[in-house]
Amino acid sequence: MTWIAPPRPDEGVISWNINTACNYRCSYCTQRFKEDRGRWAADTPRFLAAFGRLPGRWEVKLSGGEPFVHPTLTEIVSGLAALGHRISVVTNFSAPATKLDAFVRAAQGRIGVFSASLHLEYAIDIEGFIARLDLLQSAIHAAHDASLPAPSVCVTCVATRANLPKLQALRDRFEDAGLTFKVQPEKQDRDVIPYTTLERAAIETLGGHNLTGEVAHDFHGRPCWAGARYFILDDLGAAWRCYPARRYRTEALGSFLDEGFTLGESASPCQYRYCNCTVPIARGMMSQ
Repeated sequence: MTWIAPPRPDEGVISWNINTACNYRCSYCTQRFKEDRGRWAADTPRFLAAFGRLPGRWEVKLSGGEPFVHPTLTEIVSGLAALGHRISVVTNFSAPATKLDAFVRAAQGRIGVFSASLHLEYAIDIEGFIARLDLLQSAIHAAHDASLPAPSVCVTCVATRANLPKLQALRDRFEDAGLTFKVQPEKQDRDVIPYTTLERAAIETLGGHNLTGEVAHDFHGRPCWAGARYFILDDLGAAWRCYPARRYRTEALGSFLDEGFTLGESASPCQYRYCNCTVPIARGMMSQ
């Protein structure tokens, strides 16, 4: 089959893992934790200078670790907003109201997606979680810059085998509260665990991975704008075309912090049999 590349996206997207620290230790987490607050704080001006060299507007999707334990998160967000970029975030939503309010103020109406991860090993007060998220959603919409795409708030939850029986009721409750609910497959060694046929069907009924309709994607050979209008950035400044590229240590883009950092000019074929990057799918960067 011959695939036609989607049009060049006007806005690029960066998934930036800004730190490797987290206040949670979920049993299914695949990340390694390392505290390096001093370096993260010292590197902030270099990162903001690099973001200032990017052409046009980008959506910078902050994750970690847990972004809200980063020592200069407010400075990063206000700096990105001042540069004209939009700010999205993936968080376990454990930060106190003062930090959440500071985040909204620092973003200056430029929030893209606020994704609250529901970790049932820690977040046992579902009604309190909903109430806090409802207040945050109201604050985000009240501050929104009307010249930009509308912001969105969603809830995600990992479909562990322990969680699976609870997810349908949870989705119904969050949707009743006006909140989008997404499930994510559990991974071990960064691959989806061997779900049974019934378990996969249950996840697909809930919309698949982040509402893409599938549990695991194989886009091998399809044109994708990753590497040109989307890339992965780690806390050290290393850039990769996409998450599978980072995993396999292929298609490295070099150091984002170098003044000579460059990106591709066009869409290019996906090289991987398992793609866990749902951002290019959701942003129309992948041939469907």
